[in-house]
Amino acid sequence: MKKILIGTHNSGKFREIAYLISKKYKKISPNKLKLKSPKETGKTFLSNSKIKVKYFSKFVNYPVISDDSGLCIKSLGNKPGVYSARLAKKKGGFFLAMKFILKKLKNKKNKSAFFVCNLSYINTDKKIISVEGRIYGKISNKILGKKGFGYDPIFIPNNKKMTFGQMPKLKKMKIDHRYIAFKKLKKKIKI
Repeated sequence: MKKILIGTHNSGKFREIAYLISKKYKKISPNKLKLKSPKETGKTFLSNSKIKVKYFSKFVNYPVISDDSGLCIKSLGNKPGVYSARLAKKKGGFFLAMKFILKKLKNKKNKSAFFVCNLSYINTDKKIISVEGRIYGKISNKILGKKGFGYDPIFIPNNKKMTFGQMPKLKKMKIDHRYIAFKKLKKKIKI
């Protein structure tokens, strides 16, 4: 069986990416190999996903896929963006980070937002292929739903009536930013 390392310590992301990859692959987690994550020093999703994929590829002799993703809110200057996970860490978890965001948006008319996912893939030839997926929507007025992870409970995709946090997992995984990016990647490689 072919192996692939999914370069993330985020269990939600690992599950979603593993679900998208063909069953022909055995999906390996950095936790299993006792690997820590590299420092994300990039200013963009693309540079961070490349940092991760290059770093993890040093430890294995099979393909690696990594993502960098986050929530961009128009009226907050597209923040938290690249710093989405760091904001949650700073605030003491995603729930408190979502409360902080809702407070900031309280008097703002424009609640439009988008999720970005940049996926980078590297094979044993060390050539990196990167793709980006985006899904547009808006921020809800309340934290809604216990499904999903991260900022899912405050994001309502366009043409939907519920947040990612309220959607059945499979429904969300078939429309979200990671899925959109992955579809682009599949056009370039067999995975």
